[in-house]
Amino acid sequence: MANQFTCTKCKHKACRVKEVAMTGTGLSKILDIQHHHFLFVSCLHCGYVEIFDPDVLTSKKAGQLGTIIDILFGS
Repeated sequence: MANQFTCTKCKHKACRVKEVAMTGTGLSKILDIQHHHFLFVSCLHCGYVEIFDPDVLTSKKAGQLGTIIDILFGS
C-alpha cells in the first residue's frame, strides 16, 4: 500500500500506514472484542489521512487471529 500511495489532497508520495482495531457495538463492546480492522494511511507531507478496509482490499476477512486472542486473553 505504501509504495502505491499518492495523497489525494497534495499528490505527495510518502506516507505512513497503521493498522487500527476497534470494537463494535453491543456484546463485542462489552467484552472488548476488537473485530473491526482498518488501515489508516497518512500523508507525510500534509497529514491528510485516508482510511481503508483491508477486507475489501484483500477480498478476505483480516485480523481473525487478533480477534481470537482478544477473546481468550481479554486484551
